[in-house]
Amino acid sequence: MDFIFSILSDLMHNTIVFSTALIFASLGGLFSERSGVVNIALEGLMVVGAFTSAVVTYFVDTSFGGGALSPWIGFFAAAIVGVLFSLLHALASVTFKADQVVSGVALNFLAAGATVYLVKIIFHGAGQTKTLQNVFTKLSIPYLSDIPYLGKALFTAYPTSYIAFLLVGVAYYVLFKTPFGLQLRSVGEHPRAADTMGINVYKMRYIGVMLSGALAAMGGATIALTTTSNFSHNTISGQGFIALAALIFGKWHPLGAMGAALFFGVAQALNPLVQLFGLTKYIPVDFIYMLPYILTILVLAGLVGKAIAPKSVGKPYETGSR
Repeated sequence: MDFIFSILSDLMHNTIVFSTALIFASLGGLFSERSGVVNIALEGLMVVGAFTSAVVTYFVDTSFGGGALSPWIGFFAAAIVGVLFSLLHALASVTFKADQVVSGVALNFLAAGATVYLVKIIFHGAGQTKTLQNVFTKLSIPYLSDIPYLGKALFTAYPTSYIAFLLVGVAYYVLFKTPFGLQLRSVGEHPRAADTMGINVYKMRYIGVMLSGALAAMGGATIALTTTSNFSHNTISGQGFIALAALIFGKWHPLGAMGAALFFGVAQALNPLVQLFGLTKYIPVDFIYMLPYILTILVLAGLVGKAIAPKSVGKPYETGSR
């Protein structure tokens, strides 16, 4: 029985580790799409965040002796660069009224190409950044972490995991309990009515996209600063698209997005356990790697016609339009 509880504890712990980045990115997509702007660029924003956090953390640590502060500086630097990068999507989608899906796809390609190119320049032709010596370490909540099995599973985690779950509550409060949240949701549902009431639709949509950029980039930074300790071309490997699926699965709600991210996190958490217990003799390891993406397809296929998006998402707004 202890053996079973130990396995379940490890599975829960790994689920939280792997779902943290998805929670950040899906919350980012939530703010953007609630404002009426489709954000396919979550993948690219996560790539930019992972790249920025790894590079900044490395140079702050090696050149300035940042020590334990280095990953925090890299983490928040990623958020800032994510905001700046997301402005390209806002400019194309909101100001120039370009197709939002095309704009997002273009940013994904731009992020993938530009970051690899910059890594080769900065690190003299290397395909990835140097391994980071100072990254986030797991924190244990006093007393709660001493609870048998559950303590390790739920109360010993990277600081970014605590931040992600805290932001779920903050996002819920901001969106549904504040005037700002009401305005943001109104421009995603009925932008003309919001405009009539004096709400600046363009401004709110810009803010939604910028918040999306910060949060998605923080999700990418989480991966680079916890599980990989560096950045390469495959650091993100589709996590942004899984986060987008989690957003849809969660029906554009903070708690739903968190639940969906945890669901996809389970699929990724199974991978190390399967290899640890030697089950790859019976289950091809390639299938385990494919599992999160297979679940993404199945979930989205099963939700067609069931998940209702904000009414005006993906529709450019023209002042005075009907």
